[in-house]
Amino acid sequence: MITIFNRKELIITFGMQRQAKIRELMAQYSIQYSIKVINRKSPSPFDAGSRARTGTFGENLQLEYEYILYVKKIDYKKANAIIDGKIK
Repeated sequence: MITIFNRKELIITFGMQRQAKIRELMAQYSIQYSIKVINRKSPSPFDAGSRARTGTFGENLQLEYEYILYVKKIDYKKANAIIDGKIK
């Protein structure tokens, strides 16, 4: 089980295909991972957002979601080497 005490951030990406490829590699090599998905367009309590007024006109929708992948600290070097060797 991955907790905040034994995890290390492996990668941050905005690309859905890239995070999917990394997740496939982690599963292929039996490395446990967790993923955090952040919607950058969702309003926060401090900013109601402007999406309701402007829609998505002129926005790059590929930058809407941020994906943060975590692995166990003991698996970090192995996971990083896999990514470096397989994804460029």
